Amino acid sequence: MDFLMSGLAACGACLFTNPLEVVKTRMQLQGELQAPGTYQRHYRNVFHAFITIGKVDGLAALQKGLAPALLYQFLMNGIRLGTYGLAEAGGYLHTAEGTLSPVRSAAAGALAGVMGAYLGSPIYMVKTHLQAQAASEIAVGHQYKHQGMFQALIKIGQKHGLVGLWRGALGGLPRVLVGSSTQLCTFSSTKDLMTQWEIFPPQSWKVALAAAMVSGIAVVLAMTPFDVVSTRLYNQPTDAQGKGLMYRGLLDALLQTARTEGIFGMYKGLGASYFRLGPHTILSLFFWDQLRMLYYTHTK
Repeated sequence: MDFLMSGLAACGACLFTNPLEVVKTRMQLQGELQAPGTYQRHYRNVFHAFITIGKVDGLAALQKGLAPALLYQFLMNGIRLGTYGLAEAGGYLHTAEGTLSPVRSAAAGALAGVMGAYLGSPIYMVKTHLQAQAASEIAVGHQYKHQGMFQALIKIGQKHGLVGLWRGALGGLPRVLVGSSTQLCTFSSTKDLMTQWEIFPPQSWKVALAAAMVSGIAVVLAMTPFDVVSTRLYNQPTDAQGKGLMYRGLLDALLQTARTEGIFGMYKGLGASYFRLGPHTILSLFFWDQLRMLYYTHTK
């Protein structure tokens, strides 16, 4: 049941944070491989992007890619937490003295996250394609003409096979590896420090809120360059064999982006990433806690 509730909690959070994912995706694709100042900026910042998308594409466009986003969250969190739970139950996360090892915990979380991300990669790719779709006057990046999640998966599968469905999967793994390990370490460490310093009352929800906000800063700073290139690898146009036409892989995408767009190009969508990550973490924890309370109340 913990497996199921964790997935449902992540889906509940996703309903609220998906519009920020749409904004982030478009900001990361804006001015792709173009020097700053040489292209039209349709999205000047997070708030301007919200207004522009709502005005031109309609308010419903802010929830583009919601179906694959929900499915990815359910799969990703189910696999990640399930694997992490198995490692914990097997005693692999504890030292010889029986105390929890932060290094082992972070490593297990990162590896479990990578497993979930790799298996859910086709869903994440389709989510990226759908969220990038826009009216021609505000379109950024390559525009795929998918009608929906299932149609997209079938079309890609028929055209390029299993290899095509997992295109960009390896390039997306460092994003999850860096994000998962950074989040686990900073979230746990901040919570421990705040508890020791007694800034908030013991067991207060404010401790988790503050820790998630601090963790969010560390995660977006560490993860955004990998997130930007991951979005671009998934969204790039392909040839008849399903091979990307713009980037050869993760390293090539990083080098090309840094060379043409500079350091700020590596951090496109940073604001949207942060505004999404904080609420997503808090909402996931909140929904998970409420679902567990409901479950245990009705099973006693």
